[in-house]
Amino acid sequence: MPRLSEVIAALDSLWPPERSEDWDAVGTVCGDPDGEVTRVLFAVDPVQEIVDEAVKLAADLLVTHHPLYLRGTTTVAASTFKGRVVHTLIKNDIALHVAHTNADQADPGVSDALAGALDIRVVRPLVPDPTDPEGRRGLGRVCELDHPLTVRELAARAAERLPATAQGIRVAGDAAALVRTVAVSGGSGDSLFDDVRAAGVDAFLTADLRHHPASEARAHSPLALLDAAHWATEWPWCELAASQLDEISDRNGWGLRVHVSKTVTDPWTTHSPSLSPGAPN
Repeated sequence: MPRLSEVIAALDSLWPPERSEDWDAVGTVCGDPDGEVTRVLFAVDPVQEIVDEAVKLAADLLVTHHPLYLRGTTTVAASTFKGRVVHTLIKNDIALHVAHTNADQADPGVSDALAGALDIRVVRPLVPDPTDPEGRRGLGRVCELDHPLTVRELAARAAERLPATAQGIRVAGDAAALVRTVAVSGGSGDSLFDDVRAAGVDAFLTADLRHHPASEARAHSPLALLDAAHWATEWPWCELAASQLDEISDRNGWGLRVHVSKTVTDPWTTHSPSLSPGAPN
């Protein structure tokens, strides 16, 4: 069986930590470098529900997209939410490793997985990594559809193929407009509107779109906006990442058992649609 340090080295080759944003907190949160790894669980969020799943699975390593500690802390007391997570991990000899914005930037990365889930063809990064001579890494992806879809049809495809959430897919724009090109960005994407407009695409699918940036984006162009749940746009990466580690394990003869959590950790649990959208009662 490989040691944790060997598995982490393999993960770092996929998502080098030095390619993360300066504000980010990626890498190994806890774990013994000399410990053996036989079973790995991938998930989006390092929340207690996922950690309990890792315990039941008898996993030795939990890999998440979101960091546990994005900002500094002065305590890991079990009386705190995050402290309880750390205590559970250590008591059960489970390591935690985070790949966040370094996985966003990767080739393939989070947005490639999102495009793959929607069965749309990636053309190039939306925001290229200037350090990549091949021009394949970067934030977001500009994609093309093999056959044009209306905005309504594209939203329906996203709702069908992304994991189900209470939010579903919100749409801004002409539902009957044709979409031939679309930008996608897993996770929060409204900071990328300038790049989306510069790309000249017909639609932008991402998550966490806020009122004012979305309103301004619609005022400047006929761009259609498709807003999915944050968790749902990033979950496809877990399957991609698991398959990448599977390949490394097979190549090295490690025999790792790699799993993807299907637990929905999106914080929103219920949706009540308005009876008459846009019209006060």
